[in-house]
Amino acid sequence: MFNKNTLNLAIVDDHPMILEGLKSLLQQEKKFQIFSFTKGAAIVDFIQENKVDIVLLDIILSDGSGLDFCKIIKQSSPHTIVLGISNQAERSIIFRFLENGGNGYILKNADSEEILACIGKALHGDLALSKEVQQIMLRPTKNTVEIPRLTKREQQLLQAIANGHTSVVIAENLFISIITVETHRRNLLKKFQAKNMIELVKIATENKLI
Repeated sequence: MFNKNTLNLAIVDDHPMILEGLKSLLQQEKKFQIFSFTKGAAIVDFIQENKVDIVLLDIILSDGSGLDFCKIIKQSSPHTIVLGISNQAERSIIFRFLENGGNGYILKNADSEEILACIGKALHGDLALSKEVQQIMLRPTKNTVEIPRLTKREQQLLQAIANGHTSVVIAENLFISIITVETHRRNLLKKFQAKNMIELVKIATENKLI
């Protein structure tokens, strides 16, 4: 299925059964030299010293988030293909993984043929999404709010609002005028498409922005 030389493939998952299952599947492909890790920090260290062609990366690891590890891996080794392999099927998580440089995303309920097909796709430079992930990405987004990018000041304001501080207190703490605070409040409501401050904090909390 894959050409040319042996490819170094790393699996990062802290569930021993899944780790062994993936190793067993991929060892049938003679083109892979397989390395396995249970912690994100271990693959980050390994990539500093060794060439890794492909990483299959779980999203929830005991020492951190695969979303963050994906970003770190791509920063230190841009040519390494990083595929998320997870039970996390939330659209926002998939989007964040791809935004952080991920080359594809596979749900763990994908069968062996689909996993190998996704790896093959990624090796050819295509975005590799398992069938169910493709369906999730294509679903209409009527009730979802696109997560806005916040400035450092907006982040500070948002945190202060979540803490229940009044505009007067926020203005004093951040050394800005009350008018500026109110302007930021209006902008935040608009950015999050929120009707009021309670809804704003709820959306921000759900999206782990505070």
